[in-house]
Amino acid sequence: MNLSDLKSSLPAAPSARVGGLVLGIAAAATALWVRHKTRQVERDHPATGSFVEVDGVRLHYIERGEGSPVVLLHGNGMLEQDFEGSGLVDVLAARHRVIVFDRPGYGYSERPRNRMWTAKAQAALLHKAVAALGLESPVVVGHSWGTIVATAWALDFPADVRGLVLLSGYYYPTIRPDVALFSPPAIPIIGDVMRYTVSALFARALLPSMVKNMFAPRPVSPRFFGAIPRELLLRPSQIRASAAEAALLIPEALALKKRYQELRMPVHLFAGTADRVVFPKKQSIRLHKEVPHSTLTLVPEVGHMVHFAAAEKIAAAVDEIVDAGVASEIIILPKAA
Repeated sequence: MNLSDLKSSLPAAPSARVGGLVLGIAAAATALWVRHKTRQVERDHPATGSFVEVDGVRLHYIERGEGSPVVLLHGNGMLEQDFEGSGLVDVLAARHRVIVFDRPGYGYSERPRNRMWTAKAQAALLHKAVAALGLESPVVVGHSWGTIVATAWALDFPADVRGLVLLSGYYYPTIRPDVALFSPPAIPIIGDVMRYTVSALFARALLPSMVKNMFAPRPVSPRFFGAIPRELLLRPSQIRASAAEAALLIPEALALKKRYQELRMPVHLFAGTADRVVFPKKQSIRLHKEVPHSTLTLVPEVGHMVHFAAAEKIAAAVDEIVDAGVASEIIILPKAA
């Protein structure tokens, strides 16, 4: 027997076995810690709204005010509290009946695994939910990924949407390196493990910088984390929904862009000129040119979270739609003093 044969016949080095054991223990401990943190935040911050069940899916929503109906749809990774923290709900509720959903998989809304939760699927579900709540022809307000759902809703059910107000939307396919970065937790089985281990730690490490980037160049509003407990954003169910929508982002925009000229209802677009997440020139400005009857409001020196900076203007756009519709124009707000 030569030296190489002798080495191959020996058992694995103890250090390799120990390393694998340590890694396994660390993964199990992390999973237990994530599970504990999830239960803790859900106990400390239970659902504050109501529930409606549609097609076997239980959706959480809050309702404020009276008057003509307005439905708000949050972006990827967010919750209904995003709109509450921005002040938009309170401003709108002074005149309208406002419904804010946790979209499927976010907050306290379910996201069953037996279907693909495309914008079209979410729009159909929310359309039925609104009907179940007795709302007719709402103005639909969407932010970020919520604009994709809102637009699909208007395209598939045009007679039942009074108008659209779209905030910081993504409408046309572009190169997005973040898609590859954030999509893996949506992969079956592998993603289930990741959401309780690597992705859970990764999300906690990245959350502050991600939120900072969304608000940039302005500082993060203290109202944001004042309204949204951090751990609600970091639960495995939330990470799964967010990862799935990251993976669907480009295909959804590709599917919808062929249909924008079908929009006949009033459309009011808002975008921050300094948005680092979705570039206005490639998205909102382009859509405004393609939908001639739309109105575009550009908010200077504001990033992706435009609703925190322009709640009054957004509410005014809703009022215009409810009262008389909107004419085509571009509005550039003056810079803050």
